[in-house]
Amino acid sequence: MLGLNHIRVRTFERGVEGETLACGTGVSAAALISARVQKFTSPVKVQVQGGDTLEVSFKDDGTDFEDVRLSGPADFVFEGRIEM
Repeated sequence: MLGLNHIRVRTFERGVEGETLACGTGVSAAALISARVQKFTSPVKVQVQGGDTLEVSFKDDGTDFEDVRLSGPADFVFEGRIEM
């Protein structure tokens, strides 16, 4: 925990078999767990290993989360073609 509504996440992804710079699913899950366990409110800022800070916003009725949204920078990292 870096502060109120602010956490840091490191991600190890199966299939990659190593640490990755970020994972949207993992970031969202960590933010929602923090909301439940640490009583964080929306939005939760999440610092990832790649250096960016992402933001997870949501509605929480105390039982369920709704309208979960992940926002932050995105980079184009690959373009490919395949001939069949």
